[in-house]
Amino acid sequence: MKTLADLLAEGVAGRRVLVRADLNVPLDGETITDDGRVRASLPTIQQLTGAGARVVIAAHLGRPKGAPDPKFSLKPVAKRLGELLGKDVKLAADVCGESAKSVVDSLADGDVALLENIRFDARETSKDEAERGALASDLAELCDVFVSDGFGVVHRKQASVYDVAKQQPCYAGGLVLDEVEVLRKLTEDPARPYVVVLGGAKVSDKLGVIANLLTKVDRLLIGGGMAYTFLKAQGHEVGQSLLQEDQLDQVRGFLAEAEKRGVELLLPVDVLAATEFGPDAPYEVVAATEIPADRQGLDIGPKTRELFASKLADAATVFWNGPMGVFEFEAFSGGTRAVAQALVDSKAFSVVGGGDSAAAVRQLGLPEDGFSHISTGGGASLEFLEGKELPGVQVLED
Repeated sequence: MKTLADLLAEGVAGRRVLVRADLNVPLDGETITDDGRVRASLPTIQQLTGAGARVVIAAHLGRPKGAPDPKFSLKPVAKRLGELLGKDVKLAADVCGESAKSVVDSLADGDVALLENIRFDARETSKDEAERGALASDLAELCDVFVSDGFGVVHRKQASVYDVAKQQPCYAGGLVLDEVEVLRKLTEDPARPYVVVLGGAKVSDKLGVIANLLTKVDRLLIGGGMAYTFLKAQGHEVGQSLLQEDQLDQVRGFLAEAEKRGVELLLPVDVLAATEFGPDAPYEVVAATEIPADRQGLDIGPKTRELFASKLADAATVFWNGPMGVFEFEAFSGGTRAVAQALVDSKAFSVVGGGDSAAAVRQLGLPEDGFSHISTGGGASLEFLEGKELPGVQVLED
């Protein structure tokens, strides 16, 4: 796999370098509420501009339906990226049309341009290889070389991630290299005890990763909305809590497999049971096995926080993906904070698996350097741990 270091050694002054970045940030109107992914993209961009490259960035935002949609414009991202770089970032009005060509043609050495949301072009996510290839050809005309630096999208076989790497000399950016190196530490020979903490809403989002992790970990701690499907599978009442009835048999299989393999699988022992879903909903702390029929669990309780922290205290390796409760509501953020703080306090090699977990770390004001690594790619991290090939990485190795 050729790397950014290889490209810089070859020389990039005056060359147009297309960088696929992951700038898919959360927005409130036109305000970015968490710029973590923008900041993570800076080192690669700065190394290229510092060496005189003309940098052209491709990125997506949200899920537009293959056509321009003002609410998914990268305008706020271009503004924030410019502030962080300390230079103007020119935003093209289209993906690869006349505006994109004009903006790229106007670049001087060390300049940066951002193409409009790549997903405004339906070919980006097409299942048809020829359609994706046609968009990749259009992108290839805008550059001389391609750098893949958006780890959050490398699990997608998309035109700006996979197909363009087949049409231009391609290199792995620093962010992608760092992510792959860290995740290999989790899969190839992790220091033990190896503990994984999984949360978030749905078990169905994590079926593959749970199945694979049960063959590798020493302990699996389960919180968040997905915990209620596990509790129900054990025969407990979960009230109005989030529940995936169609996953109960699958979860019973996980519980049996964990027991067979000697994996310690821990579920909440108490929860904050609220009368409704809302930031100011009245709640009480109840045993996880006795949630009233008219209430819903919105966070793990104080005993579970202590239990989970104790199970993380002696860990040598920890991977955490998914909040323990509705951390966006202050009243129900305590469980996520407790797990995050336990990782900060531990001596473990600790990896935060992107997505909501990374957002929670920043929202709750915890020190980012308190963790060994905060991933920029939730879905990509999970698929790597599931043992799947990541197309955007594999194409760089071809």
